[in-house]
Amino acid sequence: MPTRNIAPFSPRSQAPAPRLARAVIVVALLCYSAMTVLNVVRTRPPTGQLVVCVGLVLAVFGVQFAVSSPQARRWPTGRKALVLSVQVVLTFAPLVWFGTNWGSMEGPLAASLLLTLPARYAWPSYGLLIAFIPVYNVLAGATVDLVLYFTIAGVLTGLVIYGLTRLTDLVHEVHATREELARMAVTQERLRFARDLHDLLGYSLSAITLKGELIQRLIVSRPDKAREETLSVLRVARQALADVRLVSSGYRDMSLAEEAESAGAVLSAADIRADVRVECGRLHPVVDTVLATALREGVTNILRHSGVRVCTITASVEEETVRLGLTNDRPNAQTDAFSARSGGSGLDNLRCRFDAIGGGLDAGLRGDGRFHLEVWAPVQPRNQEDELLILAPAASERTAVA
Repeated sequence: MPTRNIAPFSPRSQAPAPRLARAVIVVALLCYSAMTVLNVVRTRPPTGQLVVCVGLVLAVFGVQFAVSSPQARRWPTGRKALVLSVQVVLTFAPLVWFGTNWGSMEGPLAASLLLTLPARYAWPSYGLLIAFIPVYNVLAGATVDLVLYFTIAGVLTGLVIYGLTRLTDLVHEVHATREELARMAVTQERLRFARDLHDLLGYSLSAITLKGELIQRLIVSRPDKAREETLSVLRVARQALADVRLVSSGYRDMSLAEEAESAGAVLSAADIRADVRVECGRLHPVVDTVLATALREGVTNILRHSGVRVCTITASVEEETVRLGLTNDRPNAQTDAFSARSGGSGLDNLRCRFDAIGGGLDAGLRGDGRFHLEVWAPVQPRNQEDELLILAPAASERTAVA
């Protein structure tokens, strides 16, 4: 039997990602700062010179931290040029006092060149700066091992800071995109609802208005004809009522597999880790619809409780029975929320739907302290006509009116 597996996704585990990425940059900058200070301390400088060194290092990496922030990519050109000029001065001026021991500070400047300059200038500028490092150290009388050390440190520092900054930017973009997609999904659903109401009710309401005006004219002169038109208005009104139920319920052509995939995406957008495993294959339309209805109702109630962090959705076929289970880790008032709702959405209504096709429902807290909703239905439902009336009153009433 074919199966449909939806891989678990954990947005909750990624929620602190932007802060974590920013923290990684801070730690990296602090480590590079400490390396530079240790290089100077190694020469045992006077206390005053050491204090100046520490102050300059903090200034350089303070500028670098600002350049590495996501907002820096939106700075105007003049501000970028000013900040880059300050960093150039803070990088090269201390060479006069600290000589080759200040040599590893070209790395952060190399990263800033890549982050602030346009691509056609950034990489050539980066290459020139890296080429300057060995030339300067050779002219300053550094040994071969120090020349190699400072050159490799400059290359690595520049690429690491640049790479971490770009990754942080991407993390922010991903989270912003996810939030925008969630807002778009809500907007699309509102548009769908408005469009369906317009398309389904426009004709019915117009017909009721016209027939009402006709009845008003006929009620005195032709009462028999007025009675006929009254019956016609009742039929159109029933049609309008059926259309409203159709739009509000959304039960038409529901699929458990599609509903599970949609539920996983919605839960992920709500920062709830969703483990979705649907392994039912092709189901009878009535069973598919009623199971999808239960899943939608369960997910709706989960979304009403913001404390939910983990949700598990499973569905499988066991012999001649299809079972759907939904579990979450925040049971607060969940059962009451189910039971209190009306209009075909509470536990009692769901239980009626499953009873009608020979299935059942169980909901409540289990020994593990988690809320469980479990429903089951036979592969071949009984009383299919009754269940269709329960699931899609709009469709049945549309047929009756026709």
